[in-house]
Amino acid sequence: MLKEFKEFAMKGNVVDMAVGIIIGAAFTTIVQSLVRDVLMPPLGLLLGGVDFADFFIVLKEGAVAAPYATLAAATEAGAVTLNYGTFINTVISFLIVAFAVFILIKNINKMKRPEEKPEPSVPTVKKCTYCFSDIPIEATRCPNCTSELS
Repeated sequence: MLKEFKEFAMKGNVVDMAVGIIIGAAFTTIVQSLVRDVLMPPLGLLLGGVDFADFFIVLKEGAVAAPYATLAAATEAGAVTLNYGTFINTVISFLIVAFAVFILIKNINKMKRPEEKPEPSVPTVKKCTYCFSDIPIEATRCPNCTSELS
């Protein structure tokens, strides 16, 4: 059984999948930092110095009475909150990851298969030299003017 497991684990697909998961986790961390530390601060500044991470609704007050200035203060007080600002950050992170994966897969697919060039079309009709109508390429006589074709 141990030998079978070793054979399974060393197959190319399993190793490729493991590498993909590890790189994906690292990439997700980078994107989360990009959203949290690079994109959201200027966006919050444009909206009047607002930090999206601090958008929340208090569902139940904690030991210390509301209002809470930040999500951290509400959590520290033991309040039950609906953290829609964190959700906005997560959605933006997802969209960035999804777009990056889309671009990556698109480029991989481009490298896999060369662009198919359309085959040159073989003519199936020719023009009659007398009446200029279209006739089948194999015809020896024009069906319209009955002229013999060479």
